[in-house]
Amino acid sequence: MTSERPLLILSPQTPTALERIISIPCFSDLSKSVRYRPVAISAMDQPYPADDQHCPGTPVRKSSSSVRSVSFQFKDSIRSSVGDGISPVSIQFKDSGRSSVGEGNSPSMDSYGPSGSKAVRYGSRGAEAEGYSLSQKEINDDDARFVYINDPEKTNEKFEFTGNLIRTSKYSLLTFLPQNLFQQFHRVAYIYFLAIAVLNQLPQLAVFGRGASIMPLAIVLLVTAIKDAYEDWRRHRSDRIENNRLASVLVNGQFQQKKWKDIRVGEILKLSSNETLPCDMVLLSTSDPTGVVYIQTLNLDGESNLKTRYAKQETLSKMLEKDSICGLIKCERPSRNIYGFQANMEIDGKQVSLGPSNIVLRGCDIKNTAWVTGVAVYAGRETKAMLNSSGSPSKRSRLETLMNREILYLSAFLVLLCAIVSVCAGFWLYHYQNELEIIPFYRTFDYATGENYNYNGKILQIFFTFLMSVIVFQIMIPISLYISLELVRLGQAYFMIRDGRLYDEKSNSRFQCRALNINEDLGQIKYVFSDKTGTLTENKMEFQCASIGGVDYSGGRAARPEENEYSVQVDGQVLRPKMTVKPGPDLQWLLKNGKTTEEGKYAYDFFLALAACNTIVPLIVDTTDPSLKLVDYQGESPDEQALVYAAATYGFMLIERTSGYIVIDVQGERQRFDVLGMHEFDSDRKRMSVIVGCPDKTMKVFVKGADTSMFSVVDRSLNLDVIDATEKHLCAYSSFGLRTLVVAMRELSGPEFEQWQSAYERASTALIGRASLLRSVACDVEKNLHILGASAIEDKLQEGVPEAIESLRQAGIKVWVLTGDKQETAISIGYSCKLLTSDMTKIIINSNSVRSCKKSFEEGKAMSKKLMTVPADTHTEGVGPERAPLALIIDGTSLVHILDTDLEQELFELATVCSVVLCCRVAPMQKAGIVALIKKRTEDMTLAIGDGANDVAMIQMADVGIGISGQEGRQAVMASDFAMGQFRFLVPLLLVHGHWNYQRMGYMILYNFYRNAVFVLVMF
Repeated sequence: MTSERPLLILSPQTPTALERIISIPCFSDLSKSVRYRPVAISAMDQPYPADDQHCPGTPVRKSSSSVRSVSFQFKDSIRSSVGDGISPVSIQFKDSGRSSVGEGNSPSMDSYGPSGSKAVRYGSRGAEAEGYSLSQKEINDDDARFVYINDPEKTNEKFEFTGNLIRTSKYSLLTFLPQNLFQQFHRVAYIYFLAIAVLNQLPQLAVFGRGASIMPLAIVLLVTAIKDAYEDWRRHRSDRIENNRLASVLVNGQFQQKKWKDIRVGEILKLSSNETLPCDMVLLSTSDPTGVVYIQTLNLDGESNLKTRYAKQETLSKMLEKDSICGLIKCERPSRNIYGFQANMEIDGKQVSLGPSNIVLRGCDIKNTAWVTGVAVYAGRETKAMLNSSGSPSKRSRLETLMNREILYLSAFLVLLCAIVSVCAGFWLYHYQNELEIIPFYRTFDYATGENYNYNGKILQIFFTFLMSVIVFQIMIPISLYISLELVRLGQAYFMIRDGRLYDEKSNSRFQCRALNINEDLGQIKYVFSDKTGTLTENKMEFQCASIGGVDYSGGRAARPEENEYSVQVDGQVLRPKMTVKPGPDLQWLLKNGKTTEEGKYAYDFFLALAACNTIVPLIVDTTDPSLKLVDYQGESPDEQALVYAAATYGFMLIERTSGYIVIDVQGERQRFDVLGMHEFDSDRKRMSVIVGCPDKTMKVFVKGADTSMFSVVDRSLNLDVIDATEKHLCAYSSFGLRTLVVAMRELSGPEFEQWQSAYERASTALIGRASLLRSVACDVEKNLHILGASAIEDKLQEGVPEAIESLRQAGIKVWVLTGDKQETAISIGYSCKLLTSDMTKIIINSNSVRSCKKSFEEGKAMSKKLMTVPADTHTEGVGPERAPLALIIDGTSLVHILDTDLEQELFELATVCSVVLCCRVAPMQKAGIVALIKKRTEDMTLAIGDGANDVAMIQMADVGIGISGQEGRQAVMASDFAMGQFRFLVPLLLVHGHWNYQRMGYMILYNFYRNAVFVLVMF
């Protein structure tokens, strides 16, 4: 999802353009004055483009009308490279406007479509209008909510906003019985058993005892109701604990304790360190003089890394307990987008704009900040956390669905048997109609009393015979089968949980069976949809090599903490990075001895950029040695962490960060760099930058980002040889599956800085189009850059991934990979994990329009038909023995124009003839759209596996969802049906447990049906 946070955070300590630069202190006595504390300047809501955790990005749009009016010219090229060791044929379809493969962004998917309001769309067309950010236009009064600061009565007088009481339980005392029975009777068999029990209560049809006929169904309903009641009681208890927690609320000039459920919109709250937010609130002030607060969103999105939010300068200095504060916040209506927020605040006659960096959401924890104050803007079920807590959808086993159909067939067969019995009874009554009073066992006249027995005539007797036959033959559909199914599933779950082959020693986690009702579906999987980062790979980034000044410095590898340790002395204590990288000897020598050379200057600026251009928070960790401290770098992006650790290993160690400056130990000399501003990463620019004031009183802007965006802002008139060499090194790194970033810089003059600052101030205070104006300011300063080099980070494959994919392929299971990484990296990982093989023909589709997508599909189908008669070297299950294997590679930009359109069928037809499908640069909802593409058009079972919050939509869409307990939090695990520690566990799970689960369940169901059928036919 595209973040709407301001692209630049201006240091609040910057009064004018050059005052602070001129007043930068000397650094000779910095060791005495610097106070070390683990704080950060800013946090990026979006990681780098190479990070698969969030892969947003929408092609730059100027207006909705311009998007519709732009026409694209299409051209395609077919490149054949038989015998190159990679692929015999590579067919690539590409727009002329694209500069390189994989340049297109994946679309932004801000619209999740709340239930009941509108249908969820998986392409970007449905989200295009909604994704047109509110920052691009003024908030209309009809679409806004007005919150009067510190005046909840006036705030709720007109609008009556919801209170902060939450309720996650399903039932109440009054609704439990009817709602629970309604849910249970969704099973067709229960309706059948109820009808049998009702019939048996009639005196004329009482074949069995009245109590005995109702007892089995009553027991089953009672046991299920007790289980549901216990689960709902636990929800009620959790809600009660949550609603009765206490928070400090400003009442009559004093902060008083108040229960969470009594908090109202408009009230001012105060929270301390390690406390949890009770509602969504806009920050007013913090204990930090610059207004920064550090939060942890573990309860919200599963991420454990620290993030930063900011209070506005207009409210930062106010003493809430002494000063009377009043104002008005005009904000957007509640939405599910946790990354977006748009509002304006009127305070002291000034109008201030608010964004996602100024709001803290319910469920977040305050960290490394003594206290914060804020005003509640969303409460209770209107908070973003509650709007996103819809829970996992109810999934039913395919076998249980088939059972319902079979029960209908058996019911029809039962009716047929009863009809035959009733017809025969009619013939019998007609034949013996004159002897009914004297026939033994059927006498209609009681000679002792002189009265008739209960005889109602031939027609009614035939009808009663039919109903009695239904009661007698009722065991055709056994009620005991459903109890047996639950017991068998419980035993199967025990076997899976206790299986040592599914135990992950690294995380000390066993297999989790979170959904007992779909165990047997594991044995019928035909398609596996997998995330890449953290699922196929470990998501532990390791700095491997770098290209600096056009020179390739390779050979670095991850090292143990005790190897090649770099440390600095601070106040008599030794600070050492928690993780180090084994440095290359050539580069290490250059940094120490070649500072005056051109290569040495390149290396110096390169690692200085890695240490300065980030949002990493350095945390000091104690060790058993009192004199030794470890520096643990915390950040939202694993790529950033790896780069900062690499810079520290090479002698550029970040040891302090505040909102106004950073301190870096450069080759044993501590230097302070004033942070004048930061442009955070956004999915349109695909880069970030920081403007720093250096010790030599110069101003520099350091920029890093994806190669496709960086080379467009590099000044090619400078060092063209270095640029060409860097591009070649990037291609080489990508071919090895490494994640790359390009680093560049330039110096800013005083007038340039003055112009930038004034432009930023105008953009940040704009009420209309603020985001686009800030983006324009960022692009103006990120130009004419001097390239420094490129970094290469490895995200290693998990153990056993290639073998697992090959085993699944041999079992006839198709594996599709849906990733947010760029195309070259994804293809390289595909080869390393044996998803792609050298004998496969690749069909690559990179398109920017509907017309080009349609043309690509036509060319792809024509090529697939040509290859149908080409013999394959190795037989691949699912692909005919006379068809060469195909691999379809498509990017998220192309899917924008395919999903939710008529081209979906074209994609389905082409994808199903391919052995492998690899989707790059895809958004979370596009992943769900790909899964839905197969579910809607085939009867095959689908399985989705992932480890991050961006995989939740895919996991919930698939028939079976599996969460990996990985590095990206537990969001995927909480939304999954099963959870495990490694991708390779899929092999024993599907091919062993899945096989036996389905076979045993199927045999048991058939045994029960045939056994009862024999009993019925014998009685018949």
